[in-house]
Amino acid sequence: MTEELFRDDASLATCNARITRVDERGVQLDRTVFYPLGGGQAGDRGLLILPDGSELEIFDTRKGAFPGEVLHLPAAGQQALLALLSVGTPVTAQLDMPRRQRHMRFHTATHLLCALVPQPVDGCSITADYARLDFHMTAPLDKQALNAGLARLVDGAHPVSQRWITEAELDANPGLVRSMSVKPPRGLGRVRVLEIEGVDLQPCGGTHVANTAEVGAVIVTRIEKKSAMTRRVVIGFAPLVDSAD
Repeated sequence: MTEELFRDDASLATCNARITRVDERGVQLDRTVFYPLGGGQAGDRGLLILPDGSELEIFDTRKGAFPGEVLHLPAAGQQALLALLSVGTPVTAQLDMPRRQRHMRFHTATHLLCALVPQPVDGCSITADYARLDFHMTAPLDKQALNAGLARLVDGAHPVSQRWITEAELDANPGLVRSMSVKPPRGLGRVRVLEIEGVDLQPCGGTHVANTAEVGAVIVTRIEKKSAMTRRVVIGFAPLVDSAD
């Protein structure tokens, strides 16, 4: 099992670790700052820095077959470096942090969107370039009203925190779960709950900023009617304003 340091501190960009397994599925570590694809959020990229200073590029991170198993997937063409790895080899895991920060900002923004649209979610995607939520609903959505709401919640500088509850506590409070398609990560006996103070509270295993002000300027770029019962909302970062104009 890999110690998932990002669960308690998403701001960590690096950590020292040791290799616990290397095979055709990827590289496993005893601890990591890399987030594996899940909950709609893309997996992290970055580097594993070896003792001699050489760098193994990681192009994706995925969950393994068992709870708590994290697979770091090397980019192609690195067979020589992979041959140097063995169980017990110390490495430094180093994130592509600018990409992670975009994930954190977008993921937090989707929680703000959930607060503005209090309907079940039946689809989610969080990337470095955009985020989308599919809401199970029939009523139309107003882009201008959503943009105003997002700006208000970002400007409100609401603290973002997480805590752990038992799976039994979650089962006793099913209303906490908003997603119809992505279930809270389970199997370890506890579930992480994300709270945006005064705004949103729901189970979530993803990475987030520490305050809604850090989300920055985000806007709804598109609203689509995907089906009779689905409204898709896509958000992106607002274009930078040239102060010279």
